Amino acid sequence: MAKRDFYDVLGVNKNANPQELKSAYRKLAVKYHPDKNPGDKKAEEKFKEASEAYGILSDQEKKQNYDNFGHAAFENGGGRHAGGFGGFSGADFSDIFEDFFGDFGGSRGSRRRSNNRGSDLRYDLSISLEEAYVGKKQDIKFSTTEKCNNCKGSGSKPGYSTDRCTVCGGNGKVRSNQGFFTVQQTCPQCAGSGEEITNPCNDCNGQGNKQASKKISVTIPRGVDDGTRIRLAGKGEAGTKGGASGDLYLFINIHSHELFKRSDENLFFECPISIADAALGTTIEIPTIDGGKAKIKIPDGTQSGKRFRLRGKGMPYMRGSGNGDLYVQVNTEVPISLNKEQKELLEKFREIENEKSNPSIKKFFKKAKSFWKN
Repeated sequence: MAKRDFYDVLGVNKNANPQELKSAYRKLAVKYHPDKNPGDKKAEEKFKEASEAYGILSDQEKKQNYDNFGHAAFENGGGRHAGGFGGFSGADFSDIFEDFFGDFGGSRGSRRRSNNRGSDLRYDLSISLEEAYVGKKQDIKFSTTEKCNNCKGSGSKPGYSTDRCTVCGGNGKVRSNQGFFTVQQTCPQCAGSGEEITNPCNDCNGQGNKQASKKISVTIPRGVDDGTRIRLAGKGEAGTKGGASGDLYLFINIHSHELFKRSDENLFFECPISIADAALGTTIEIPTIDGGKAKIKIPDGTQSGKRFRLRGKGMPYMRGSGNGDLYVQVNTEVPISLNKEQKELLEKFREIENEKSNPSIKKFFKKAKSFWKN
């Protein structure tokens, strides 16, 4: 059987404000509550249907997903539900277990504070490899919710207090019978707080917080790697009704570098050299990530692909002291667009070179001849 539209279930239109949604649900909850209708399966279904509808429409993020995708937003684990884990986005898992097994000996007050905790936020920050090397402080700006200044986060008009929830009687839980079992669930009317706001604050409409743009300074540690997550406790969205604020998580993205490649704390760098330098030997100067220079002695007869190691010239260890290493790979470049003199010199060199000069070539053709004989 297809699910009814949640707005139709509550008897409100799509433009209903939070107070209208709450009022509509309250009437249905009082009318169909299992305690008032013992043994009435239809009333129980009506109560569960209204509770599900209010649970979605009273949550701003879930409501937006429902408005965009309908019931499909919460099917198959909530595939379109941003930030969700199996459909329980932002859920307190202690609540989920309490729905079936009760309080676990915990205090009701601590559960209520947990229910009212603000949401965590994510901020993606992109930096350069050089900035990751030295670390930096940076100001970031993001949208969040902050505690309402008018009601100080209580949700009630100044001078007014909250009342006991009319649906759960202040317990923060409601019970319904399902076959042989009695299932206990968080009250959808008060979200487990056991309290109702009967005189909502005019500034925040009883929410206790308001949308705001926030700017803070964050410190990026030296040696931070791509994909590093940094937790800033209490910098997420404001809680409601005295609940704690959520956390802000910084996800670091490091831009690709035009010279260096990184693996953990080590850096890798490829440097082209000429055939003459590879054959005769030379000293080359290469850049380092700190903006300096380093010299490498290339011995005569160096083969293309040879790798040299410069200790301590890599990235800093984020936890601990010291640095990784810098590995420099030299690649021999074959000259192109030769002039007449260069060609003549190479022709002369080819005439006088011998097997001792090219041992790898000699070894290859020896293996090839053996293969052809077979």
